[in-house]
Amino acid sequence: MFTGIDEVDWASLRHAYGSAEDVPALLRGLASTDPVERAGALDGMYGAVHHQGTVYDSTLACVPFLFALAVEEGVAERGELVALLVSIGRGRGPAEAALRALSQAFVVLVGDRDPGVRRAAAEGLVRFLDQPARVLGLLRERITVERDDRVLLALTESLGLFVRRYPAHTSEALDTLLALGAPPYDPGLRLAALGQLACCAPDLLPADLVPRVVGLLGERSELRRSALRERDDTDCADTLAGRLRRLRPSDEEGAQLVRTLHTALGGRLANRIALLEGQLATPDPTDRCNGVWMSAGLFREWRADHSALVALVGEQLGTEADRLRDAASSVLGELFHLAAPAADHLHALVIARPDLWTQRWEPGTPALGGALKALARSGDSRAVTVLAEMLARPVVPDDLGRVIVHLGRSAAPLAPALRHRLGRLPLDSPEMSDRAVPLLSALTALADREAVPEVLRLLRGVPDGMRSGQRVVASAVRALEAFGVGAEGVVPVLRGLLESECAGVAAGALWSVEGDASAVLPSLLRDLASSDGERRRVAADVLARVGVAARVAADVLARMVGAERVEERVAGARALWRVTGDAERALPALRSAWTGHPGVRVAVAACLADMGAAGAPLHDLVTAELAAPRRHLARSGGHGSRDVLEDERLLAVCRETVASGGAACGGEA
Repeated sequence: MFTGIDEVDWASLRHAYGSAEDVPALLRGLASTDPVERAGALDGMYGAVHHQGTVYDSTLACVPFLFALAVEEGVAERGELVALLVSIGRGRGPAEAALRALSQAFVVLVGDRDPGVRRAAAEGLVRFLDQPARVLGLLRERITVERDDRVLLALTESLGLFVRRYPAHTSEALDTLLALGAPPYDPGLRLAALGQLACCAPDLLPADLVPRVVGLLGERSELRRSALRERDDTDCADTLAGRLRRLRPSDEEGAQLVRTLHTALGGRLANRIALLEGQLATPDPTDRCNGVWMSAGLFREWRADHSALVALVGEQLGTEADRLRDAASSVLGELFHLAAPAADHLHALVIARPDLWTQRWEPGTPALGGALKALARSGDSRAVTVLAEMLARPVVPDDLGRVIVHLGRSAAPLAPALRHRLGRLPLDSPEMSDRAVPLLSALTALADREAVPEVLRLLRGVPDGMRSGQRVVASAVRALEAFGVGAEGVVPVLRGLLESECAGVAAGALWSVEGDASAVLPSLLRDLASSDGERRRVAADVLARVGVAARVAADVLARMVGAERVEERVAGARALWRVTGDAERALPALRSAWTGHPGVRVAVAACLADMGAAGAPLHDLVTAELAAPRRHLARSGGHGSRDVLEDERLLAVCRETVASGGAACGGEA
C-alpha cells in the first residue's frame, strides 16, 4: 500500500498549515487497526491536506496511496477513503486528471463487498471514467442487483449526474430514472429519482408532483418509524446504550432528498410553497423539521408573499418536539418583521415557557432564547413586557439591546432600565464593550435624551488602549447624535474626540448638535487623507451631510470616486453630489457599484432617493430591482442571517424612490 511513499520529498510539498512532512504518518494512520488513530488521520487529511476542498501539491501526491488503501480489503472504513478521493477529484484541473488516470479502480470499487465503498464509488465512476456507455451500463447493472437502500440512493444520484455530464447519452439513463420513480421501488428511492428528474429533465416530472412527493414522504416516514420501532424493541433496551440510540439525530437523508428537489425547482415558487405546506402538515415531526429548514432557504432567496407559509412555520412552535420547535424559532428569528404572521404563536410560546427566555452557550453570559428574540425582532410590542422583566434580573443577555431596536417607540418604557444598566457597567471590565454596545444601540433607537449622563460617563471613562474601546466610543457618539441635543458637557466631549481615531463619528455628531462647518471640516479633511479606508468612508458620509459648506473637499471627493474599496467609492460619490451637485461624475461610480457589488445596493439606493430627478439615469436599476423575484444577496451567493432584512431595506428604499416620482424616468419594470 505504501510502496514509494518514502521516495516522495514530502518536506518540499505543502498543505494548509505548511510543510507536508507529516503526511506519510497520516496516510499510515488511515490503515491503522485503532479506530481512534484512523479517525485522527482522516481528520488530518480533511483538515490540512484537503482543507476546505483545496487541492495542494501534497494532496495530489496522496492520490496513488489513497487508491491503494481504498482497494485493500483489510483496511477498515474504506468508504471514507473513496469519498475523500472523489472530493479531491471535484477540484478540477490537475486533481481531476489524477483521478481520471486511475479511474479504472472505480469499476472494481462500485462492486465492492463493502456497501460504504459502493456508495462512495458510484459518483467517482461517473465523474472520472470517460467511457459513457460503459459507465451507464455499470450503473444500470448495479441498480438491478443492489440491495442496500443507501447505495441505491447513491446510484440514483449518480444517474442524474450522468445525464448532466453526458447529454448525448441521456435516453436510457432517463428511462431508468423514470422507472426508479415508480412502484415497486421504495418511497425514498422514488423521491431520489424525482429529485434527479427535476434537476436534469423537469419536463418529465409528473403533473401531480407535489401531492406525489408529499405522499412519498409520508410513506417513507412510516417505514422509517417502523424500522426504528423494530430496532428499539431489539437493540434499545433500557440501558445507557439504548437511551443513547433513542437520541437520534435528525433525518439528514430525508432532508437531502427534499433539498435536491427544492434546489431543482428553483424559481417555481408555487410548486415549492405547495410542497412546503405539505411537508409542514405531515404527522411526522422530523419531516416537518426538514420542511422548516427548507422554508428558511425559500425565505432567504425569494421575494414573495410568504405570510401563509410563515404562519405554518409558527404553528410548529406548539410541538413537544424540541428539535422542531427550536428550528421554527431560529427560522422565524431571521425574518424580522416578516415573521409577523407567526407572532401569536411566538407570543404563546414565550408566555407558556419562561424557561426558554434565555439560552446559554458555555462559557459566557446567556443569550436571548429563539422565540423571544424572534418575537422582538418582528416588532411585536408584546415582547416589551417580557424584556422589562428580564432587565430587572441580575444577569441580562448581552444581545437584549440589539432586539430592542426593532420594537420602535413601543419599547420606550424600557429606557429607564436600560439607562440604569448602562450606568452601572464597570468601565474597566474586559466585557464592557460587549455589554455596552447593545445597550447603546437600544438607547439610540429610542432617542432617549435622558441617557446623556450615562453616555458621557462612558466617553469620559473608557480606558486608553482598551480592547474594542473604539467601538464603544463610536456607539456612544452615535447615541448622542440621535438624542439631538446640546446638553451640558456634550459639545466639549465631542470636540475632544476630533483628534481621536473616532474623529469622523464625533464630527458627525458635533455637526448635528451645532451645525458649524468650520468646527468639523479640519478633522474631516484629515480623515479624508488617512490611510485607513474606513475613516475615509466615515468622513465622506459626514461631508455629504455638511453639503455645500464642504466645497473645500470637492477635489479629494472626486478622487475618492475612483477608490479601490467599493464602500469608499459609494460614499465619495454621494458626498460629491451633495457638496457640488455634480451628478455626472457621481452616477457612473454608483452604477458600477450597484452592478458589481450587490452588498452596497442599499447605500446606492439611498443616494438615488436623495438625488431625486438628478438620479434618473440610474432609475432603471431601481425598477429592475423591484421586478426581480430573487433577493439581491441571494443572487450574489449570499447566505447571512440578516440577508432577508437587508433585502427588505433595499426594497423599501427602492419603493421610496418610485413613490417620489423620479423612477418613472428610468423606464418600465
